[in-house]
Amino acid sequence: MPKARDSNDLTRTVLSVGTIALLILSCAWIVRPFVTAFLWASVIVISTWPLLIHLQARLWGKRGLAAAGMTIALLLVLIVPLAFAVGALVRNIDGIAARVGELKTLAIPPPPEWLTGSVLGRGKLATTWAYLASQGPDGLAAQVMPYASRFLIWFVGQIGGAGAMILQFLLTAIISAVLYMNGEATARGVRKFAIRLAGANGDRAALLAAGSIRGVSIGIVVTALVQTLIAGTGLAIASTPGAPLLTATILFLCLAQLGPALVMIPAVIWEFHSGSGVTEGIFLVFALVSMTIDNFIRPILIRKGADLPLLLIFTGVIGGMISMGIMGIFLGPVILAVTYNLLKDWVEDRPEREVDADSGAAGQTAAKVT
Repeated sequence: MPKARDSNDLTRTVLSVGTIALLILSCAWIVRPFVTAFLWASVIVISTWPLLIHLQARLWGKRGLAAAGMTIALLLVLIVPLAFAVGALVRNIDGIAARVGELKTLAIPPPPEWLTGSVLGRGKLATTWAYLASQGPDGLAAQVMPYASRFLIWFVGQIGGAGAMILQFLLTAIISAVLYMNGEATARGVRKFAIRLAGANGDRAALLAAGSIRGVSIGIVVTALVQTLIAGTGLAIASTPGAPLLTATILFLCLAQLGPALVMIPAVIWEFHSGSGVTEGIFLVFALVSMTIDNFIRPILIRKGADLPLLLIFTGVIGGMISMGIMGIFLGPVILAVTYNLLKDWVEDRPEREVDADSGAAGQTAAKVT
């Protein structure tokens, strides 16, 4: 008579878990080269899904035409400007290195009288400006050159990987086209998996993650474009040499959440050093607006996409970028948002059940007494 299978067989359990873990690791190893492109494609598709539905309605309900239009738009909006920007940076890399070298002999003029005599003159900007001007070329070079050299090395390294970056963007566009075509089926699969893991809370978490990704994407991209537009307009008004190159650099810095200050502050100093007149003051205003406006419009745009506490959004964006790079800008708020809402649901729901149970027990006790 065959021996009955022992449901508590430790060896069988360990081997089953080990086999599943091996399969998961093998799958992760195989798809590893596509993970970055898939994550970016997911962020793009989730963020632009309402545009796809609107375009599909305009194209007689044809999903294929709408997906093709969105993919072409993605190529035109992302890859073509990126290729031109990278090309401009590559062509001017020698000039950038020469400009960095000129910092050794750069003398900063003292701040203008209208600045020192205004409210801004008592702030940190005017104080730092006056201190750097008093140091002379040698003192300024001693403070600035280590950072400038480090930035140049990093910048050249990033430009060196431009080909791989463009290839990743092409792969992202292909995956985005596939997700545009099968978005509903993919969303149903994700929601079913989330429900299987955590029930109704899992479904809410999946929807919240999508809303957070859309809000963060809109907030970051639109903010970067607004900052670049303001900074580029100021550079054009001031007729700054290499304005298109500087504008392309500002776009990269804003998307990377570094802001336009790395370009605009030296440009302001250069303008005041090389010219005199009202134009420099106007350029300073554009620079200040471009460097500070993100603190106002980014939280508003993100909260429109996902109704989350501002502190949670800020912590997720900054902490995610520090921990995981640019992709962390999107994943950080999503992880914190999902965790926050799951904890909030658990904290708010549990006391209600306990109160109901206590009320019921008290009622039964009172009935027995009477």
